[in-house]
Amino acid sequence: MSAGELRSVADRLFAEHSGWQAIGEAEAAGWIGPLWEALQHTGFLDVGVPEELGGSGGSVADAAQLLQAAGVHAAPVPLAEAGLVGGWLLAAAGLALPEGVRTVLPPGSLRLDGDRLFGTVHGVPWGHRAEHLIGLVDGVVVLAPGPGAGGPSCDRGVNLADEPRDTLRFDGVAVTARADAPVTEQDLCERTALGRAALIGGALSAVAAMTLRYTGEREQFGRPIGRFQAVQAHLVTIHQQATVVAAAIDGAVTAVERGRASFEIACAKLLADRGAQLAARAAHQAHGAIGMTKEYPLQYLTRRLWAWRTEGGGHHRWADLLGDTLVAAGPDALYPAIQSGSAVVSAVLR
Repeated sequence: MSAGELRSVADRLFAEHSGWQAIGEAEAAGWIGPLWEALQHTGFLDVGVPEELGGSGGSVADAAQLLQAAGVHAAPVPLAEAGLVGGWLLAAAGLALPEGVRTVLPPGSLRLDGDRLFGTVHGVPWGHRAEHLIGLVDGVVVLAPGPGAGGPSCDRGVNLADEPRDTLRFDGVAVTARADAPVTEQDLCERTALGRAALIGGALSAVAAMTLRYTGEREQFGRPIGRFQAVQAHLVTIHQQATVVAAAIDGAVTAVERGRASFEIACAKLLADRGAQLAARAAHQAHGAIGMTKEYPLQYLTRRLWAWRTEGGGHHRWADLLGDTLVAAGPDALYPAIQSGSAVVSAVLR
């Protein structure tokens, strides 16, 4: 299946199971069960994970296409955590995918004592629903039971978009599988950032389409408001950001498939964060009062844009990292870094 065909099938699947009415009805739970089941049935949850480890095969580009489709439809399921991040982490350690709902533990908050986990992890996506938790702890990839399967205790929480971001407390939870990790916490952070950038990219394209449609239909003074210069400026801003972010994601994915992609992923996340801010502001300006209502679906997208830009390391982490790297590399490395993504800069980021 080509990338275009995969995206087309994914768009139809999300449209069927994750319409705006369904999302509104699922806001309290932050979850659409039939959507998760459909993704599981089609194998979309496991794209990018080798078939011999229980995955569906496919490339990072395929996984990114699915995440952009999920972003378009504001899909309330942990697709990034199941495949691009969690599936990749398990596959890197040679561990097979478990059956059931899975998510990824943000790194840095746990310790591993023998085969037991201790510590508290904040902001775990869909933590309370997870049957399996995937983590990188003390250089070891671990698989542990979720809260509903005898795992850690859980305090429920949400992000700005009302997506579950839970606090899990481990007090000697036994791992169900473990293996030495050939990847680092920096690698995990990069994968997480790429996943959030892809979701943002999809949401930006949906915001662009929604705003263009609305400004073409809404009339003022006898003509569509999209013909007014001030509104056109907002439309240009939104479409510009959507195009730039899409190109940055493509560049980051290509770099991942070549090998190291630290520089490109950092750039993609920075551009996605900036694009989320600018496009959300412009879209609400163009929509006026209707865009602020709960009944109109724009808020499902813009709240996610604002939430996702703070996740995956957040804007300042990647800005500081790139700035420090370029300063350390010296003035002669600046232009090559801008021009080509620079293997030298990527090596320093490593």
